[in-house]
Amino acid sequence: MKTDVIIIGGGIVGLSTAYQLLSQKKGIKVRLIEKEKSLSFHQTGNNSGVIHSGLYYKPGSLKAKNCVDGYHKMVEFCKKNEIPFELTGKIVVATNKEQIPLMNTLFERGVQNGLEGMIHLDGLNALQEYEPHVQGVAGIFVPQTGIVNYKDVALKYAEKIQELGGTIHLNETVEHIEGNEITTNQTIRNAKLIINCAGLYSDKIAKKMIDKVDYKIIPFRGEYYQLKKEKEYLVKNLIYPVPDPNFPFLGVHFTRMMKGGVEAGPNAVLAFQREGYKKSQINLSELSESLMWPGFQKVARKYWRTGMGEMYRSFSKSAFTKALQELIPEIQKEDLEAGGAGVRAQACDRKGGLVDDFLLLEDKNSIHVGNAPSPAATSSLAIGNTLAQMAIKRL
Repeated sequence: MKTDVIIIGGGIVGLSTAYQLLSQKKGIKVRLIEKEKSLSFHQTGNNSGVIHSGLYYKPGSLKAKNCVDGYHKMVEFCKKNEIPFELTGKIVVATNKEQIPLMNTLFERGVQNGLEGMIHLDGLNALQEYEPHVQGVAGIFVPQTGIVNYKDVALKYAEKIQELGGTIHLNETVEHIEGNEITTNQTIRNAKLIINCAGLYSDKIAKKMIDKVDYKIIPFRGEYYQLKKEKEYLVKNLIYPVPDPNFPFLGVHFTRMMKGGVEAGPNAVLAFQREGYKKSQINLSELSESLMWPGFQKVARKYWRTGMGEMYRSFSKSAFTKALQELIPEIQKEDLEAGGAGVRAQACDRKGGLVDDFLLLEDKNSIHVGNAPSPAATSSLAIGNTLAQMAIKRL
């Protein structure tokens, strides 16, 4: 079953890549294979649905470039294809004076990344003009932030792929790769080029093709609560804290959802298996791989206090509520009901670095997306374009 490109992984990045390839190179034969029974089953289908602005990312990084470019592409795509979305804007809140220098650094990053119309919010009155129930000493209003259901976006990509002549295969798991030949649980496939967009298993797919893969995917579960219906008035749009610059997570925040309701969270705890959406889901082999990885051991030693705090919040609703009260003191434990959870595929290098940027690897027969955490959904059309251009040069 000879084809030009086989894409492994039916999340939003894999789907975008297939769509961009088919859009840009007439007559190209593209197959996408996905191990689950439906598309966007994991990270794409379980994220918070935020269209990110590019505020947080180091200027010049792949994240910054692709997020800003991807933001504009995503808005245009949603408009053109009548996918419901809203540009709500968000506020980032400094809850104490010590956070103001970090907040100002964020503002400068936003300026360097090309964001326009951001507003410094000096004092509580300025904050409460945007979010009447928030508490803090200063903040930033960022207009280039929105909400969308990324599952709707991903399914639209899939529709376009099929219209353009691409093929999507579900329930198909990669078992072995030898050169240009992929053996799956269903058949044997050949391609001139293989693109690995396997998310939580991207490192394992890469190891089947590249001799030295010096990173490991560490799964971090993000757990959410939802505000009860009668308390949704406490949040107008999106409210974020000033993030810890040394930790690649944004902290618990409030997000009004495109599908309705308000999410509160997420925390960030080590998942005990790669697709471990519940505390009770444990895969001893995968957990052992995470714990024994030298890079993760260094991360654990460096961030053990932060990690213990995140784990405590996972088991204590009171502690989770207390973290949320730093932004909205009116929130009470009884205002929250259990929400969903997602698992973030976070690449960790051998030296103990949680890889902060997007990571793309190449070899003779393949291209690998080694790290694509948030804002990968926002950036999906931009990342897909980058991967498509890389692939077209090979073909």
